[in-house]
Amino acid sequence: MKKGNLSHLVKSGAIWGFILLELVFFSVAGEYLSLSEKAFMDWQNMLLLFKQSAPIGIIAMGMTIVMVNGNIDLSVGATFAIAAIILLDSMTWPIFAGLGDWVIPVAWLLALSVGTLLGALNGFIVWKTGVDAFIVTLGSMLGYRGIVFMFNGENPTSHLNWTLVDFAEAQFLGFATATWFLAGVTLIMWFLMARTVHGRNAYAIGDNREAAVNAGIRVGPHMMVNFAIIGFLAALSAVIFYSESGSVNPNDGQLYELWVITAVVLGGTKITGGAGNVIGTLGGVIAIQLLRKGLGHIGADTSTVNLVIGLILIAVLFLDKQLNIKGKEELKV
Repeated sequence: MKKGNLSHLVKSGAIWGFILLELVFFSVAGEYLSLSEKAFMDWQNMLLLFKQSAPIGIIAMGMTIVMVNGNIDLSVGATFAIAAIILLDSMTWPIFAGLGDWVIPVAWLLALSVGTLLGALNGFIVWKTGVDAFIVTLGSMLGYRGIVFMFNGENPTSHLNWTLVDFAEAQFLGFATATWFLAGVTLIMWFLMARTVHGRNAYAIGDNREAAVNAGIRVGPHMMVNFAIIGFLAALSAVIFYSESGSVNPNDGQLYELWVITAVVLGGTKITGGAGNVIGTLGGVIAIQLLRKGLGHIGADTSTVNLVIGLILIAVLFLDKQLNIKGKEELKV
């Protein structure tokens, strides 16, 4: 084995090793610390974990290509909330009163379109102004969240359509609708990043933007497309989740951007861009959800969960930096 492959192998397998470690630890610890008689690795518990991973996971797939590009999007939580409001509220608009259940695809289309446009707007501003995506999306996070509160004050937006609920709660081969959407999005994003010119360009831009420009890649439009993708996926996540719950609060989606970024980084994507993949991100999403459920299983509160995940993220970033240094040294040998 070439020394230059060492850091790559460690990064690609680490997240799945960590997941295995979590499963073993919480299964054993649960025998002594859990108040529940249900085993942690119970199959139904795992099916629920996959379903609960979907809202963050779907958005994380979009964040992966944005971060591989060398950018970041802090507005996904607010976009998620706006799309949810559009979904539920549009089904009550008088203009659609005669559609019956055909209002469902119309509401979905409106929510997904709004999410895509909000994401594309972020990308357009980053492209045309040259301002760092962190600053642009921090501003849009605040602005989009303001729109959420302007829409209905601090009151929830609610509308329960039982046909939509039946669809969201349906199962196929034992897996919930949300789980299948997460799997489908993961497969599509894997193909986009691994098998298309657009995906190869994403890595090239993230690795060296100046070299990408010199190679003839249209960096601005490319980044705008990726921001549109993450906006679409944030809206899709909201559509899937709120089809079942039927009620969205103005604060819903807050901190989603941090959970998503944590999952992507845990999955091996570099903050600086140029490296990462959606399979690793899927592992990061599952690892976080396992950690949240596992700590809850043994009686830890929310603040403890956040503290542990924060410490793990810092450790991962430190390890990533050390592996990058080691990898560069190996390449010189």
